[in-house]
Amino acid sequence: MHEINLISEWSKLLTAEQMDMVQANSVALNYNKAEMICKQGAFASNVYFVEKGLMKAYKEYKNGNLIMRFVKPGEIVGLSSLYNKGVYLYSVASVGASGVMSVTADVVKQLIRVNPDFAEMVIGKLNQVTVDEHERVISLTQKQLNGRIADAVLHFANNVYNADEFNLQLTRRDVADFCGMSTESAIRILKELHNDKIIKIDGKNLKIISKQLLQNVSEFG
Repeated sequence: MHEINLISEWSKLLTAEQMDMVQANSVALNYNKAEMICKQGAFASNVYFVEKGLMKAYKEYKNGNLIMRFVKPGEIVGLSSLYNKGVYLYSVASVGASGVMSVTADVVKQLIRVNPDFAEMVIGKLNQVTVDEHERVISLTQKQLNGRIADAVLHFANNVYNADEFNLQLTRRDVADFCGMSTESAIRILKELHNDKIIKIDGKNLKIISKQLLQNVSEFG
């Protein structure tokens, strides 16, 4: 997974003066596996530009967590909180070692007001999150357990790792929380897909053997 630097990305959109403001109001932070970046319900004083690693954004409930999405380098955590009561709508934790650039929320809001190109970038990122979450709702509410797991594996391949073979950094509990099911069910279905030679699992390594069959499972359960 490639690293993406905030300075090089935002300098394409901002003036030199605006970049100076960003740099004066930002700090680089590094996280270890499972460390919390932001907490659901906490005051959203910063947004976080992910520069390296993988993170999980999840809603916390009394009976457990539901992972809403995985956050990759180049994506921004906390944008949806800027104009919504000023609190984080979900928690975000690092899946493995990761790094972010933390930027003061008020600075980001100011840039949105004065720089149309920057505002368009923010709208684009928020729109992509909305599209992804709509797909997640369809998967969780309209598909059986097998279809949800197939959707998840396809999502990891197409949207997270951009490869049909990858080292799955997630725990089985993470997979279950992403699919809205018990850990036991997630493990059982992954094993069935492995036994049916649709995917191959070797420790943390996962390989899609037949993408067409996996898509069939996604569609028909």
